[in-house]
Amino acid sequence: MSNNRRLDVSPGPQIRDTPGAYPPTPGESTISEVESSQLSLSQAVYKRRAEYTVSRKIRIKIGTWNVAALHGTEKDIASWFVGGKGVSESLSILSFGEKDASDHSTSTLRPLSTAKSHQDRTSDVEDVEHQEARRSKKGPTTPLNDPGFLPEGEDVGLYVLGLQEIVDVSSAAETLKPYNDPHPARRFKHEVEAALPEGYVKIAEQQLIGLFMVVYAAPDIAPTISDVDTTSVGTGLMGYMGNKGAVVTRIVLGEFTRIVFVNCHLSAGVEKGNLERRDWDASQIVRRARFNGVYNGAGDMEADSDSIGSEDFTFWFGDLNYRLDGMPGDDVRRLLMLHTKNEYRVENTSKRRIDAELALHDTHPSEDSNSTENEKASHRSRAYHRMSYTFHSTASNTRSASLQASEDLDPSSDPASLQTTLASLLPHDQLHERMRKRKAFHDGWREGPIDFLPTYKYDVGSVGMFDSSEKKRGPSWCDRILFRTRKDKQAYEEKLRKEETAKKRDEEMKNHGMDDPAVNEEEVLFEYDPANDGADDDYDPDADAEDAQKATTPDASEDKIHLEYYTSHQRVLSSDHKPLDASFTLTYDAADPVAKARIHQDVARELDKAENERRPAVTVIVDHHDEGHGNSHSSANDEGVDFGEVRFDSPKTRHITVANTGRVPAIIGFTDRIVSFDQAAGAAPSWLRIKFDRSTDKSSESGDVYTIEPGDAANVELTIHISDIGLVRLLNHGNATIDDLLVLRVQNGRDYFLPVHGKWLQSSFGRSVDDLLGLPEGGARQKLHKDDTKAPKNSPSKADASSTEGNDDRDQNSSEPKEASRVKWSAPREIFRLTEAIGDLTERGVAEWGMRSGHGKPPWEIDPGWPFTNTSPPPLSDSDIHNLKEHVREALDTNTSIAQSFPAETPSIQRLEAVAQTLLSFLASLAGGIITESLWARLEEIIIAREKSKTPPSVSAEKEKAEVLDTLTASSPAHSTSFTFITSMLLRIIADIVASYTEPATKLAQRRRLEERYAGIFAEVVIDASLPVAGAKERRVGEARRRRRVVEVLL
Repeated sequence: MSNNRRLDVSPGPQIRDTPGAYPPTPGESTISEVESSQLSLSQAVYKRRAEYTVSRKIRIKIGTWNVAALHGTEKDIASWFVGGKGVSESLSILSFGEKDASDHSTSTLRPLSTAKSHQDRTSDVEDVEHQEARRSKKGPTTPLNDPGFLPEGEDVGLYVLGLQEIVDVSSAAETLKPYNDPHPARRFKHEVEAALPEGYVKIAEQQLIGLFMVVYAAPDIAPTISDVDTTSVGTGLMGYMGNKGAVVTRIVLGEFTRIVFVNCHLSAGVEKGNLERRDWDASQIVRRARFNGVYNGAGDMEADSDSIGSEDFTFWFGDLNYRLDGMPGDDVRRLLMLHTKNEYRVENTSKRRIDAELALHDTHPSEDSNSTENEKASHRSRAYHRMSYTFHSTASNTRSASLQASEDLDPSSDPASLQTTLASLLPHDQLHERMRKRKAFHDGWREGPIDFLPTYKYDVGSVGMFDSSEKKRGPSWCDRILFRTRKDKQAYEEKLRKEETAKKRDEEMKNHGMDDPAVNEEEVLFEYDPANDGADDDYDPDADAEDAQKATTPDASEDKIHLEYYTSHQRVLSSDHKPLDASFTLTYDAADPVAKARIHQDVARELDKAENERRPAVTVIVDHHDEGHGNSHSSANDEGVDFGEVRFDSPKTRHITVANTGRVPAIIGFTDRIVSFDQAAGAAPSWLRIKFDRSTDKSSESGDVYTIEPGDAANVELTIHISDIGLVRLLNHGNATIDDLLVLRVQNGRDYFLPVHGKWLQSSFGRSVDDLLGLPEGGARQKLHKDDTKAPKNSPSKADASSTEGNDDRDQNSSEPKEASRVKWSAPREIFRLTEAIGDLTERGVAEWGMRSGHGKPPWEIDPGWPFTNTSPPPLSDSDIHNLKEHVREALDTNTSIAQSFPAETPSIQRLEAVAQTLLSFLASLAGGIITESLWARLEEIIIAREKSKTPPSVSAEKEKAEVLDTLTASSPAHSTSFTFITSMLLRIIADIVASYTEPATKLAQRRRLEERYAGIFAEVVIDASLPVAGAKERRVGEARRRRRVVEVLL
């Protein structure tokens, strides 16, 4: 399990999907792969890290203790771990003299307390007898008046505490719990936090059943720690349970230095299988411990930062459970108690037990009362020789006598000294032996000098009484603190590579026969046996342990680690293990916040300058066309694109100039604009067309893009064309406006927002018959909003305008006039004026055609649908006929003369066709049509009934005509009158065309052709266009026939 406390996340490439988003920083990659400016800024600052990196020092104190699930152990945790108390000077080879003033190795650290002399500090300490007698579970067991000889309190920057067996891991109930019991850990944390100086911060903690680790940082150190991550690995039952295993913490110090702390409890036991299982446990911890990756200042994940092995410094501690091999446990116990018994000045329980153990050792079955003193001494000498020790005094001699005899000897040369005893035991240490054989902890791990008694196993409550129980377990250094730097691991790996190279060379020599006895020995330059050679040169993890070691960080900076001390706290009595701690001074590279902020500002300023030079820059100029004062120019930020007055089906164009004023090519294009839920997405609304003056580079989901070279400019044509009748109706009633916002995107640059707007001029198109009846006398153009005081263009006269102005009393929120001011007509004037104009122009056009000679067939013979089709020779182009129709629509909307709206040079036939086609589009735009849905239903019933009757056709047609007229008149007089205008116009056209023929038969035939064609054309526009013609093919044909019949019957 892993608990990540990292809050910052590496920034990555950003995707611009919102108009106006800050553009990405351009680079050498493609546009879609350009990274954000924030990441580029971080990378640039990180490249200059040498300028804001400073050397700092920190003291790290690491403590480990197996508390054996005993109550009361938490009372000692503060005194020995925080206070540095409980160290026995006589049972450890530590120098507690005053700090040499010339030693500057820790000059930047908090100084150790030197308030009292060494003699003063030790003279008042409680003696062992009183300490053991006073021991209680309700208070600390450390000696009274112990000032603490080790760094403590504010002297330490990082406190790292590892505990084992805070619960009984031998209990299946505890081991198989699906959760960690937090209560025991809380007791220890409470004691530690109460003893720590004010301001220390807990930065990490992790528990696995009985394993617990907690890390505290000084107030000035905590802010410099990041990427804290903790995890745990179980290696107990079945290889995964948490009764054995490790808890692991990873931190990053000063932005650059990764440190890993491992608190473990490995498999117990003295058998060979237990030893191999300990090796396996350690390998599983390394293999299975996983963290979240660490991102450096450039936003890149550091290699292998999610596992153990690539960090700058590693500390491995805990109950490793390695024992002493090849020696009887009882002999080791008695030998060590020769040293511990001298801690007792008077008789007490522990002293008596020790003396009894030593007396039992002196009594041998071969020693009776008749044995001589020389024989006894000879036997003891042989016993000590078997234990690999040389003691020249008898067991009955007192310790003081031995010390007096050897007081002038160097402790390393004194066979009776503690140092000599420890030195003779350490070669039997399993951990050192496994390191030498490369079975465990061989890849660069080191340990400080072991100058203290084994930490296991003691009688609880005793300073120096090793296990006196029936099992009498042999003393061992089970509790250890190892450390390793990156350089240590790299040195070991380099050694392996050299050995592998030597082996390959050896194999090549063998392959070439160099190992053949027949080969002349004089030709052999050297011999190498990989199995034996170099055996004495194995990597020694203890070599130069006290020297400052350098470790190369990923940033090529150098850090130093110095072991200040490594000792046990012999006078802590509450567990069968003695606590163990070590202090390290670490010199490391850290980021100076002030210098980094200055570099950040400098880099940001440089990047901004470089980005501005690399970033494309354009200037957008809008060509404003003032409809009264010609053209003018302004930037896009003034008021956008103004189309001025906008009419129905009348395109209008504006131009935009996009000039590249930067130093690099600019890739531009209109991207999807921001729309509301009821608007269609896209770069532009449906009524606006965008056209560039050059071919596109490519098309993407966001639209076409175009390249403008530096110094070049592109012209963009924006054309507004409102022809959709649905939109016209919304605009007429004030439910829509001509307003939108275009987004011109410059890739790798900024977005330009171009407002587009125009003023809608009211139109008679798209209205219903009833709406047309209420239009002002001045036409639809006078149907303006209340806040628009501008007089309509081309108004019939000032008098007309003033006569209608008072009646145009509209509601403030509507474009509709109030009912009282509406001018009611019997039928829409627009239909009347169009039909009258068509009748007059037809009469004139037919007469003009008759006066021509040699012009071929008349247009009504080419297409009997003329003049409602553009067939007069020569036919008009689409743009020409569209321009003429604009004149007609303008005359309708302003209630001016249709005949006078055309240019004087326009022929009558072309005028006729323009007006006729305008009539068709006008009728098609009517909301509900002339014949509404309900009216058509009644008319259809009449026609179907007549089709089924057996009345003669001549009689049936007359009755059908009468019924159609009656139905139209009864339902809606305005609709009936409008329909009459149309049929009267058609009859007049037919009469004028037929009159141009002289033969009766030709006249009759031509009349029938015209009636059928006109009926087909107008059936589609007079009946509500929204009514579908659905169903089977036969039904659709029948309904289309009945629709034509409504018009035919009146012709």
